Amino acid sequence: MADFKTHVTVAAVISAPLAVSAFIFGLADINDTILYGLAGILGGMLPDIDADESIAIRIVFRLFATLVAGLSLVVWLDKMSYWHLLGLAIASYFLIRFPVQWCFEKLTIHRGVLHSVLANLLFTAVAVPLAYHVFTLNAQTAWGIGGFIFLGATIHLILDELYSVELSGLRVKRSFGTAMKLTDWGQPFTSILFVIGCGVGYWLSPSPDVWVELFRLS
Repeated sequence: MADFKTHVTVAAVISAPLAVSAFIFGLADINDTILYGLAGILGGMLPDIDADESIAIRIVFRLFATLVAGLSLVVWLDKMSYWHLLGLAIASYFLIRFPVQWCFEKLTIHRGVLHSVLANLLFTAVAVPLAYHVFTLNAQTAWGIGGFIFLGATIHLILDELYSVELSGLRVKRSFGTAMKLTDWGQPFTSILFVIGCGVGYWLSPSPDVWVELFRLS
């Protein structure tokens, strides 16, 4: 499988020009362009959050913990004293960073259901409503971010499959086929939960019609 540096580099090399192209063709402003590029890079990391010792899981859970801490400040800003707010934010951060991350590591296996197209759809289904409702971005930007996260995550799976083939002698490694798959059929319950999660995420998302109209006009 490809290493962390390779995943991030290739995701950046592909996502950045596509994000710039969206700007050139009037499909994104400069802020959207930056967000799309970063979303593609983040997507390139996400499938490896099921690897307990990976850099990806540390980065993603630090970002998630920071987001939860920030949201706790926003929600309780007018209801608690500053010292209590600070304590709540710190507690929220460490709750995500350690107990929640530890439970996640125990419940997931590397190259399991998180290394699948279904998981990539779930990443998108989480990203779009999060961008729209929490960060109050418009529908076009939210769906653009979701699309680039899916792109980056799919690039990750393709790279892992490419690294499963040794070109010298054309030998196929045992890991071939464990990355680029629809889902992990050995985890049917988790797969069903992911499908439900995708449905809920889509229901919470804004209409994607804005992108349909943009492509129709172009």
